[in-house]
Parts: sequence; C-alpha cells; structure tokens
Amino acid sequence: MLKRRLVVFDFDGVIVDGMAEYWWSAWHSSCSLGAVLSDFSPDSVPETFRLLRPWVHYGWEMVLLAAELPRLDMQLWMTSYEEQQRRAMARRCWHPKQLQTTLEQIRQNAIRYNCMAWLALHRPFPGVIERLQSLDNEKTDWSILTTKSEAFATKLLENLGLKPWHLDGREAGEKPEVLRRLQSHRLLYALVEDRRATLETICSISGLKVINCLLARWGYLKPSDLIGLPLTIKPIDFKVFAKPLNEWP
Repeated sequence: MLKRRLVVFDFDGVIVDGMAEYWWSAWHSSCSLGAVLSDFSPDSVPETFRLLRPWVHYGWEMVLLAAELPRLDMQLWMTSYEEQQRRAMARRCWHPKQLQTTLEQIRQNAIRYNCMAWLALHRPFPGVIERLQSLDNEKTDWSILTTKSEAFATKLLENLGLKPWHLDGREAGEKPEVLRRLQSHRLLYALVEDRRATLETICSISGLKVINCLLARWGYLKPSDLIGLPLTIKPIDFKVFAKPLNEWP
C-alpha cells in the first residue's frame, strides 16, 4: 500500500461549475429527441433548471428536466423528484440509456466541432485549482471520482491544467465500489462530495465508514442538505478548504 494520503474529489459541483454546459447540452439533447423548447435559449440557464440541478444524480436526468420545463411544477418535483421523473419517463416512453447516449453524442459533437466553446461553458470554482496543486506540498495525492464520462472529465481536467493521481469516471462503477478498490491499496484521507445522499450511502457501508466524508458547501446543494447532518458527514466551505489538511473537519 502506498503511504501517501489520497483525497478523493467529486468533479461537478466540487471542482467545476458546469451549469451553463449542463443546460446547453440538455437543451440540445432533448430537442434532438423531439422536445419543444422554443421558449428557451440554450445560452441562458432557466432558474427552474438551476434550482432542480441538486436533485440530479446522472447526466440523463438533465435531458428529461429540460424536456419537462414547459410544463414542470418545480415545487412538485422538489418534493417528489423520483416519482415525477418516473411519470415523465413513462409518458414520453424514454429510458435512461437512450437519454445518456444522446447527451454524450451531443457533447462529443460539441468537442469535435467547437471544442473551445464547449470548454468555456465550464468554470472552476474559485481557489480550487490552486488548492489541488498545493496538496503535493503536504505529501498528499488527489483523485477524481465522478459520474461524468471519463473521456469528458479528462478533456476538462486537461483544459484546467490538472493532473490527478487517478480518474474514475462513470464507467468505473458506483462510487462505493470504486472507493473499496481504492481503499485496498491507498490510504484514503477524505472524500469531498456535494451530494449528501452519496455521502450517506458511503457512511452506511461497513469498511467505508473510516473515510472522512466532507460535504462541499459551494456545490449543488438542496435547501435541506445542511440541516440535520449526521456526525459522519461534515460540511466544508472555501475558507476551510484552503487551509492545511490537518485543519480540515
């Protein structure tokens, strides 16, 4: 086992704010599947889409959200997201693989024909790049664990000038599985994630409870995500994130 510590980071909502790209790609994907979004511009993120983004786990869900916007009841989706999602998918006769494939095709075409414009739709959160680069001074490695496709995450990391010790994309499997594999040969110091449900799942799994689970306050959080956090999940903000590791929660 390598002796250097490893900090594992989620990508979207922790390192990069890609809200403009999520909407742009979701708009084009849903339109290509027959959705009518003539009242919306792909270059301007609707507030409803922005507010519902914290409920999204996988990319295909954003395609459905975009398609549903003209008729969507935001409060209803916030209180019963999975049920509303299920009903919308059934009504449209869509399935997740179809939407995910369409989304990835839209992104691949964007990279192929106008890569710089696509990359410009993503922006790193303030100070995050510098903090990642400084981890080496603390004899600590860092890696990426994301539900984004590895190819897209690699392209974005290269554009940001970032070189993680390792990158695990959507193809690597569910996050708990990947963390188990990492834990078998690395000393995991912390996981920084902006999805509370993911952290709760990890904290509930025997063998993974030793991981320091940190909830990024700058990410895509639901209004209730910071309320009643279990002791095993600790919030972290930019100010604390910039400090040495031994001053983290």
